[in-house]
Amino acid sequence: MTDFLSLHQPGKPLVMPNPWDAGSAKLLESLGFEALATTSSGFAATLGRLDGNVTRDEAIAHAAAIVGAVDVPVSADLENGFADAADGVAETVRLARESGLAGCSVEDWSGEAIYEREHAAERVAAAVEAARAGGERFVLTARAENHIHGVDDLADTITRLQAYQEAGADVLYAPGITDLDQIRELVASVDRPVNVLALPAAPPVSELAGAGVARVSIGGGFAYVAMGAVVRAANELTEDGTYGFWDTAAAGVTAWRRAAGA
Repeated sequence: MTDFLSLHQPGKPLVMPNPWDAGSAKLLESLGFEALATTSSGFAATLGRLDGNVTRDEAIAHAAAIVGAVDVPVSADLENGFADAADGVAETVRLARESGLAGCSVEDWSGEAIYEREHAAERVAAAVEAARAGGERFVLTARAENHIHGVDDLADTITRLQAYQEAGADVLYAPGITDLDQIRELVASVDRPVNVLALPAAPPVSELAGAGVARVSIGGGFAYVAMGAVVRAANELTEDGTYGFWDTAAAGVTAWRRAAGA
């Protein structure tokens, strides 16, 4: 399998989509993506829940199923490591590494508040130590959650990511930043590959490449695209009584048969 970290090239970003089950993982692999990542929100939706309502055991089992379905590296969205204490985060990373994943991400958001910076860095350091305990390189992504939780403080975000870099994180990630100048400033302020979340207001991949970004992910975006397609099809059926949705379905059937090797 390709070394996951080597795919992170500043200026030539790894575009990494987020499947929500084994089937979507196989489909995305068949479309040529070099690596995949799980999505906590997309997976929670498959269980009929909102983001933040999945257990550690469920997340690890789900990630292992994605790993088993594809031959490309898979990273896992493990929220805050399912623990506030550093040793609990380390245990989560140990379980993730043993599941066959190529990496995982750990957030500095507790589910209720942003962790104090020093404690957040301690949590990253513990995660890194657990990540390094195995034979193959396990890529630890440290996330600064300010900008998706209403804290529009670029200076604090950069200081946090620098602390996570010092703690040993391999990749740095501040979801919610979409301003290109701010992204450039962030990239220039650290010495690790930077991931950007492809939100609607984010610059296109070509501009992110020019800013030195090394990875682009989409979170639950594709999972919700699939749900949106179902909503449109259901509305057509119930409101118009017609079946135009089969045009979209036909394209899906063709792609899936190719992905499944039929």
